[in-house]
Amino acid sequence: MLKPLGDRLLVEYHEPQSKTAGGIYIPDSAKERPQEGVVLAVGKDVEEVKAGDRIVFGKYSPDKIVMDGVEYAVIKEEDVMGVLVAGKTKKK
Repeated sequence: MLKPLGDRLLVEYHEPQSKTAGGIYIPDSAKERPQEGVVLAVGKDVEEVKAGDRIVFGKYSPDKIVMDGVEYAVIKEEDVMGVLVAGKTKKK
């Protein structure tokens, strides 16, 4: 495993669903690189994000690395747009 330095995060990509709500399968060639993932590790200068958070980040911000055949993203904390929070939204 890689331990990020400074204000960097190690992120595992969250893959999009391969089937639409209508039941249509999406081929791998039509899928876009996801812009969200799960934080696996954080550098010592990271303040607002922690390991285990599911985050959204800019499409072109990550540096990609491959370890054991799996692609990961290394991004700076400032490139995180937000943390996804589980829960229901209320309609007014």
